[in-house]
Amino acid sequence: MAQEAAKGASKRKRAVSEKRQAILTAALDLFSRLGFHGARLEQVAELAGVSKTNLLYYYPSKEALYIAVLQQILDIWLAPLKAFREDFAPLAAIREYIRLKMEVSRDHPQASKLFCQEMLQGAPLLKAELTGSLKTLIDDKSAIIAGWVASGKLAAVDPHHLIFMIWASTQHYADFATQVEAVTGATLQDEAFFQRAVENVQHMIIEGIRVR
Repeated sequence: MAQEAAKGASKRKRAVSEKRQAILTAALDLFSRLGFHGARLEQVAELAGVSKTNLLYYYPSKEALYIAVLQQILDIWLAPLKAFREDFAPLAAIREYIRLKMEVSRDHPQASKLFCQEMLQGAPLLKAELTGSLKTLIDDKSAIIAGWVASGKLAAVDPHHLIFMIWASTQHYADFATQVEAVTGATLQDEAFFQRAVENVQHMIIEGIRVR
């Protein structure tokens, strides 16, 4: 009896998780295309396959839903940086970080574009997150890079500016995908183009921080 109850609870938990994710996926699609003010909860509910009442049960307002989407984006966006560890070989770690960031641009272009839109607007709904957990993470990882520089394993570069440069060069392929395709005739979905893009970004950044 207890085992059946546990299975039922697990099934309900999974159903709730799947419904939440369906709502977040639909919201990301609409917010990235229409913006916060242009997207309506009715549209999100319809795309997610739930009623508006059901949607509001999980996310009580459009603002709450938007913030939840942005927080999920941050989780995706920062996952590669969270994996950055002091015991890694510096150049290998940064090379792999660049690849992972390029994979995020390839696999989650809508998320990158929506995050970019929020930043351009001054991050009114994400300011606390940026000055809190994000800043703490960046400070921690910058300290690791500073340690590599101090020990002579990397050229004398400012850790924050190195991270900013990696963000700028890798996220460009998602945020300006239309421009990239217009100029090159290809996107990151083209495996050969993806590999060339990764290798070129890696080469330019790695050669700039290699000890000589």
